[in-house]
Amino acid sequence: MFDFVRNNTRILFFVLLLLIIPSFVFFGVQGYSQFREGADGVAKVAGHTITVAELDAAHRNQVERARAQMPNVDPKLFDSPQMKRQTLEMLVRERVLAQAAEDLKLLTGDERLHRVFVNDPQFAFLRKPDGSVNKDLLSAQGMSVEMFEQRLRHDLSAQQVLRGVADSALVGKSVSNRALDAFLQQREVRVVRFDAKDYLGKVQPTDAQIEAYYKANEAQFQTPEQIKAEYVVLDLDSIKKTITVAQEELHKYYEQNAARYTAPEERRASHILIQPDASAPDGRAKAKARAEELLAQLRKNPEAFADLARKHSQDPGSAPNGGDLDFFRRGMMVKPFEEAAFALKPGEISNVVETEHGYHIIKLAAVRGGERKPFEAVRAEIEDEVKNQLAQQRYAEAADQFSNMVYEQPDSLQPVADKLKLQVRRVDQLTRSAGPTADAAIAHPKVLEALFEAESLRNKRNIEAVEVAPNRLVSARVVEHQPARTLPLDEVKDRVRERVAAQLAAELARKEAEARLAEWRQNPGQATAGQVLKVSRVQPAGQPREVVDAALKVKDDALPAWVSVDLGAQGHALVQVTKVLGRDDAVPAAQLEGQVVQAWRSAELDAYYELLKKRYKVQFTAKAPAP
Repeated sequence: MFDFVRNNTRILFFVLLLLIIPSFVFFGVQGYSQFREGADGVAKVAGHTITVAELDAAHRNQVERARAQMPNVDPKLFDSPQMKRQTLEMLVRERVLAQAAEDLKLLTGDERLHRVFVNDPQFAFLRKPDGSVNKDLLSAQGMSVEMFEQRLRHDLSAQQVLRGVADSALVGKSVSNRALDAFLQQREVRVVRFDAKDYLGKVQPTDAQIEAYYKANEAQFQTPEQIKAEYVVLDLDSIKKTITVAQEELHKYYEQNAARYTAPEERRASHILIQPDASAPDGRAKAKARAEELLAQLRKNPEAFADLARKHSQDPGSAPNGGDLDFFRRGMMVKPFEEAAFALKPGEISNVVETEHGYHIIKLAAVRGGERKPFEAVRAEIEDEVKNQLAQQRYAEAADQFSNMVYEQPDSLQPVADKLKLQVRRVDQLTRSAGPTADAAIAHPKVLEALFEAESLRNKRNIEAVEVAPNRLVSARVVEHQPARTLPLDEVKDRVRERVAAQLAAELARKEAEARLAEWRQNPGQATAGQVLKVSRVQPAGQPREVVDAALKVKDDALPAWVSVDLGAQGHALVQVTKVLGRDDAVPAAQLEGQVVQAWRSAELDAYYELLKKRYKVQFTAKAPAP
């Protein structure tokens, strides 16, 4: 067959021309394109098709972002039609707003684009110190600068479409009051509970009921698909364990980095500062002369330094402390002051030192630091640093060996473990979602996805090396696979009996509640049971939400009134509403008015967006995921 094609290429070319060209003549190029788009489209916005390929690409991006934020989440959660529908709705919204921005001429210019990028805090991680875009970070996210600018321009234009509606949302006082009344209104109620647990002693499930429940709910009694697996991890720590460093190399590193193991020299000094009068022509000369006078006094009586500093120093920070500046290192003082202080010996007093602040007299009190830590004290630290550096250097070569060996010798992880001195780890009962207790290496979504592929489950060969973190590779293989299975009734009969009993007890509770309600409605005077409570949505008084909602829905024109409330597996409740009370003042209404405005704004935005969808004739095709 292939020889025929190879030997008759020219004939096949003319046959194809005869088949294709009439189609273009009949339909036209545009018709051909529309036919193709219609066949491969999931939605249309303003006559433009969103294709299956576009939806798939957008959904992959969404999944990757979600996985980056939640590494342990089950990947199957993203494969549902509902999740794909959400992605499609997002794409449609983008197209609708983009079309509206174009029609309304709400375009974003370069100047505004730059201003937003430079000033908006959310883009700080993408900005270099000079305000330009960090291309490396964008590349890591699969974007070029042009793509980022286009995306930001689109988003800013889309925001303008909705901002006019959002900023003009007004909520009248009467509307706000009705909304707050619905939330803050209190009602006096009487609640009578018929808890299912109180009826468990009155029910006895039969074998037939147990079997019927089991058959109708087999999914509840399934064990998830799980595997036994083994895996190896290559990272810097595993490489470090194989590295030994000679004593001579450690000493050499110690000498080359002596400054790191030397405590910086610090000096404690006091000073007297005389500042010149900037308004006087000879201010500096007078200040220097005054400093010289004080220095002369100190030469005669050095012990008077603190007293003279308190009386005459013009440094408000140190003068009350006798001029004491506490300990300081090189670089912490202005240069002339530092040079003078570090030239003194403890107890010595300097000559007058001129700086930009004025004229100083410095007395050195103490010196500390400057000693190097002995080698033995930092040996462990040095060895760890050297091993880290060597591991970084060797990682690339080891990673290549790791990736090649797990691929070339796919039936076992032992060869790569022996070669690179790694440990083969094992895990039992590993599911597709792994769970929070699993080792992060084997629980990584990409590793789980590869392990649970049909080929991996069938052949039990090594998966390709997966980078689960910077400088961390993992490979694994399935040792044993156990498909999901339904447990036989004999193994789960006790669990089934408990659930049937709970179901029957809840049914008994419902029947008794209904009988009691009918009786109390006929003879209201007999309804004496139940605790009287004051409930609201803010303070439910310990009642389930179903009880509070039912009580607040009762019309207030025919009180007292009873209402029946189904609590599901918990049983049943009867609620009598006796009074409508004022607002609950536990939360000031003023605090909630802003939330009312926000809810109103959201409703108006939703309505406006729905109007735009109609204007731009949004249509979902049969290929669109179900909502």
